[in-house]
Amino acid sequence: MADKLDKWSDNVRGKFFVDEQCIDCDLCRETAPDFFTRNDNGGYSYVYNQPETEEQIIECREALEGCPVEAIGDNGDEEV
Repeated sequence: MADKLDKWSDNVRGKFFVDEQCIDCDLCRETAPDFFTRNDNGGYSYVYNQPETEEQIIECREALEGCPVEAIGDNGDEEV
């Protein structure tokens, strides 16, 4: 389970985040490319854009559920 205390500082503030467990597998970037991108120097993904519509939230949730190491987190309604 992703830990908001270990999230990458690159993540934009909001509902979804990626923490330091990320293994750079590319699944989230393929599933939701409008919201996840790669830090090329660090070799990990992070959230660069937060979803706004229900359809976009579903896309990000699909990436979260597919993450093989559970590095994607959901803050719920909290804006952390």
